[in-house]
Amino acid sequence: MPLVELQDISKSYTMGEVDIPALRNVSLTIDKGNLVTFVGPSGSGKTTLLNIIGCMDKPTAGASFVNETRTDTLNRKEAAQFRGEHLGFIFQSFNLIPVLSVFENVEYPLIMIRKESAAKRKEQVMRLLEAVGMTDQAHKLPDQISGGQKQRVAVARALVTNPRMVLADEPTANLDKKTALNILKLMQGMRDEYGTTFIFSTHDPRIVEHADIFHGIEDGQLVDHRAFIEGGENNG
Repeated sequence: MPLVELQDISKSYTMGEVDIPALRNVSLTIDKGNLVTFVGPSGSGKTTLLNIIGCMDKPTAGASFVNETRTDTLNRKEAAQFRGEHLGFIFQSFNLIPVLSVFENVEYPLIMIRKESAAKRKEQVMRLLEAVGMTDQAHKLPDQISGGQKQRVAVARALVTNPRMVLADEPTANLDKKTALNILKLMQGMRDEYGTTFIFSTHDPRIVEHADIFHGIEDGQLVDHRAFIEGGENNG
């Protein structure tokens, strides 16, 4: 069974008396342990698609399944519980809590979701901080570290609950190319070590070589990905 299955997913937003389509009849499957990229211009539907896969939003039509659970029928409480048990998220703005240290930011999901002992939390947090090369920064606050380091902390926080899948919306948008590629290589390493599935969106075709599976998206529909690769090469 695939980890993710979308069946004829459509999503529209109502503005006044007008329905604005964001996704149009999207169907796809994603297998476990892959690094999957959705690439397309701003407003193409990438974020909406990730929000539906991540149980942050519901489709207007169609059915979505994650880990063999039909997620589009979950109520708000059930969806929140499902996210906490199975999913991790990495945001382009990092979303680190400014008054918490690096260690405490990574620890936070374990306190809120898992209710584990302090000793078990420390073990898990330090394991992830070591994996992302941030153990020596554990005591620092977010405003004391660089953008690339913040994203490493965000990756560790997303993985600390051992999720089956991590979703990242434009995770490299605020980073220079070298740092962005380092973060992508880090995700590949985490995928290889922990078997985590990564699904992320980007508008930058230069980074698609680091994905296992690549989908183009434009005007709310999946399109031939080769157009984006060729466009990226021609513009490079």
